Amino acid sequence: MDILPLELGNTVGQKASDKCGVVALVEENGVEYRLIQSLRILQHRGQESAGISIYNGKDLKIYKGMGLVREVFSQIKIDQTGDRGIGHIRYSTAGSSIIDNAQPIFSRVGKYEIAIGHNGEIVNADEIRSELESKGYSFNTTSDTEVILRLLAINLARGEDPIDAMKLTFSRIRGAYSLVIMINERVFGVRDPNAIRPLVLGKTRMGYGIASENVVFEQLGGKTIRDFYPGEIIELTKDGYKSHRFGNASPAHCMFEYVYFARPDSTMDGRNVFEVRKKLGEILARESPANADIVIPVPDSGRSHALGYSLGSGIPFVEGLIKNRYVDRTFIMPTQNKREDELDIKLNPIKEVIQGKRVVLVDDSIVRGNTMRKIVGLLKNAGAREVHVRVGSPPIRYPCYLGIDMKTKEQFVAKDGKSMEQLAKEFGADSVAYISVDGLVEAIGLGKNELCLGCLTGKYPIPISNPNEANSV
Repeated sequence: MDILPLELGNTVGQKASDKCGVVALVEENGVEYRLIQSLRILQHRGQESAGISIYNGKDLKIYKGMGLVREVFSQIKIDQTGDRGIGHIRYSTAGSSIIDNAQPIFSRVGKYEIAIGHNGEIVNADEIRSELESKGYSFNTTSDTEVILRLLAINLARGEDPIDAMKLTFSRIRGAYSLVIMINERVFGVRDPNAIRPLVLGKTRMGYGIASENVVFEQLGGKTIRDFYPGEIIELTKDGYKSHRFGNASPAHCMFEYVYFARPDSTMDGRNVFEVRKKLGEILARESPANADIVIPVPDSGRSHALGYSLGSGIPFVEGLIKNRYVDRTFIMPTQNKREDELDIKLNPIKEVIQGKRVVLVDDSIVRGNTMRKIVGLLKNAGAREVHVRVGSPPIRYPCYLGIDMKTKEQFVAKDGKSMEQLAKEFGADSVAYISVDGLVEAIGLGKNELCLGCLTGKYPIPISNPNEANSV
């Protein structure tokens, strides 16, 4: 995955907010430790902040901080216990990278205490915020998640039952949202009517849970029950769960989850991510062959794609770039300077493997191009005779408004329909090729009408308020 510029303090949408991660647990004993474990399992989805909320039998307690999960909870003393709670890790796409925007976000209204964690992005958040501010409501954060919280609090204050209050709230908001919510002792998960962001229901050893990816349940000794349906609210109880439906829309699962964001050992909406990525590589080899000696992945996210390219082409797969395991994912770091500093120590080529070879370099995707330029330079400096770049997603040419921090066309190296020859020159490569949109759809195994391909085609599953940048379908 390539890297994007994000200036600290700018409001740009809740970053993979695809890309954040959420979890909820209702169990027989104290859940605080397993909530933290779950967030560590989902750490790849966000590195800016982490937090949990626990119901202690009387009220909700919030513990959150900036940084990685292990950093946050090594510094915070959790002085309460409870048998239910929610957790969140953040990669900001809506709201600046500050502690006020860390989640879960909390509010109290009448007899209700509410905590909420959000993965996604609300495209009409500014409109709703302005409307509420004009009526005298105030906001404590710049996050679009607080817009959901305020609407929910208003509906609860009017005397609505929590389920009805949520349905009224979701009838107002438009966008991508997978949510975990606590209303007093009640624990809910919500997936938007287009099911853009992933959300999974699971069984744990001591109860039931909800998570962004099913690996949480697999690694905690439980099992996956199923993915949330589009437009579904699920309430967890110690004895099981209750389902409620709302909204009326077609599924539009984010293709980027399959290409990059999710862990390869996850299964989403019936598709194993590793198998999808391997298939992407096989189709890429079929569509864009190269005369080469070895296939090298960009670690770690390009590894499955490169394995597939090797299998599809018959060219040997070689680990030619070694990743420093103590450097985190550059795409979801909060500033461009941090991303580039980390990249300098992230990868090191094995010269003995590369020298004199014609290399196929496979990555999952390219956004801005900075990383690819550097990696091609690393390989050439290590003695590669040729470097042929192959990319496991189609060119990203349009902004994402639904949870990934890709907000302007100017960020994209493939903007304005640049030719592959132009891109090869920019990267310093001998050739460049991307998988086609049809190839991507074939690899995922869902119909084109079941995927959000907005960043590839400019056609979005829901109306977008900026007509100069996007169209909706």
